[in-house]
Amino acid sequence: MACDRLRARFDASDGLDGRVSLEVSPRLARDTAGTIAAARRLHAATARPNVMIKIPATREGLPAITATLAAGISVNITLIFSVARHREVMDAWLTGLEQLSAAGGDLGSVRSVASYFVSRVDTKVDAAIEQRVATLPPGATERAELESLRGKAAVANARLAYAAFEQTMATPRFQALKRRRAHVQRPLWASTSTKNPAYRDVLYVEELIGADTVNTMPPATLAAFNDHGRVESRIHHDVAGARAVFSRLTALGVPIDTIIDQLEGEGVQSFSKSYDELLATLETRRREMVAQRGSGR
Repeated sequence: MACDRLRARFDASDGLDGRVSLEVSPRLARDTAGTIAAARRLHAATARPNVMIKIPATREGLPAITATLAAGISVNITLIFSVARHREVMDAWLTGLEQLSAAGGDLGSVRSVASYFVSRVDTKVDAAIEQRVATLPPGATERAELESLRGKAAVANARLAYAAFEQTMATPRFQALKRRRAHVQRPLWASTSTKNPAYRDVLYVEELIGADTVNTMPPATLAAFNDHGRVESRIHHDVAGARAVFSRLTALGVPIDTIIDQLEGEGVQSFSKSYDELLATLETRRREMVAQRGSGR
C-alpha cells in the first residue's frame, strides 16, 4: 500500500524519490545467507519497483548487501555509525553494481542509500564526556575543553561521512559505473530528533543539509523545521573542525572509536526488540480478528 501511494512521486522523479523501505528481520543481522534469502523473498513478495530492502551494515551484512544489489534489488543499508564502516558499505555497494553490470543488468533501475545514525552518537559520547569529567580534579584544565565538546560528535561524524561519500563518488571506479547509468548512493541521516533539550531542536537537520542527502525526520522534528528551520547547505562547514573534534576527544581520554563501535551492537539489539514488539502486536490483532469472525461480529 505504501509503495502504491508513493508510486506517483516515484514515477515523476524517475525513481529518485517515492521509495519505501522494508527491513529484513534484525534477527538475521549476523546471518549472511539468511539475510540474502530474506531480501529476495521480501522483494518478490512486495513486487513493486519502488521498494528498498533494508539491510543492517554489520560485518555479516556487507556480503549480503553486495549479493542483493547484484540481483538488481535496491537496498537501504542501515545502522551505520562509523566512517570506517561507511567506506566498507560503499565498497560492498560498488561491488554489487559491478556484478550486476557484468551479468547484463540495468544499473539505472537500482538505487541505494547509506543510513547514518546521528543523535545516538551524541547521546553516547556526551555520557562518556560526563564520566571523564567526573574523574578530573576541580581545577583541571581539560574540564572546560571537554564541556565544549558536548553535542559536537554527531554532526562531526556525519560531516566526515559525507566527505567520504564525495571522495568515493569521485573515484574512477564509480565514474565507470556512472557511465553505465549507475546512481550515487545517497547518504541518509537517521535518528535526527534531538534527544537533549539543551540542543537546538533542528540541530541534526540544519547542520547536515547538502546535495544528494536524505533526512528521515520524525513528525515533531519535521514540524519544528517547517516552523523555524534554516534552509542552507552546511554539510561542508568546517570539515577540518570535525576531524579535530575526534582527535581532541581521543586526546582527552574519551574512547570515541570504542564508543562508536558499541553503537552498532546496541542498534541491532534495539531494532530486534522493536521488530519483535511489532510481530507480537500483529499476532495479537490477528487473534482478535479471528475471534471476532468466530463470534459472528
